[in-house]
Amino acid sequence: MRSRPDFSAFSGVPGDRTTLSLVVANAATIALALILRWELGPLLWVYWTQSVIIGVFQFRRILDLKEFSTRNFKINNRAVEPTEATKRTTAFFFLIHYNFFHFGYLVFLLVETRPDVSEAAYILSGGVLFFVNHLYSYRANKQQKRKTVPNIGTMMFLPYLRILPMHLVLIIAAGHTHSTLALLVFCLLKAGADVLMHKVEHRVIYAPVEDKTSSAT
Repeated sequence: MRSRPDFSAFSGVPGDRTTLSLVVANAATIALALILRWELGPLLWVYWTQSVIIGVFQFRRILDLKEFSTRNFKINNRAVEPTEATKRTTAFFFLIHYNFFHFGYLVFLLVETRPDVSEAAYILSGGVLFFVNHLYSYRANKQQKRKTVPNIGTMMFLPYLRILPMHLVLIIAAGHTHSTLALLVFCLLKAGADVLMHKVEHRVIYAPVEDKTSSAT
């Protein structure tokens, strides 16, 4: 599958409270880390969980599409039409590819930062915070998405664009979080990247309605 995401339109975005809920989820996770004096390891598990949750809801969003564009989107180097078969093929390809990436990440975490049993409940709590946030975002935006005709290739690509800055910050942090202050700084940078890419994602999804044709001009 090959796609050239269309990020040309960045206006007409409906106001949403999902950004605030994301800020709250990140702030609560940071507070949990500071109160419990976590090192980076448990936070990596929480953010890995968040990444998986992002993929699950994006898979659901793709399957929910009633209308969509396939402009600049190709499967096996061939342009495709916006059909039910195209939608389902794209959704399941994304689900497999995205989770394969996270399986590799999971192996790394198990080898490098296996959490203590005592930390598991807190890590789960952080995961629940992000699950509630993304569930709220999914439900709050479902009706609005039906009023737009998003590009399915762009929707498949966006979760990667969103999570990479978050995890890049955390990878850089791995060797520099020997103090509480340093951990806080990198957590704030991660949260900032998360919120920024959330807003970019929504601006792209809520771009003005485009022609559904699969051929680019």
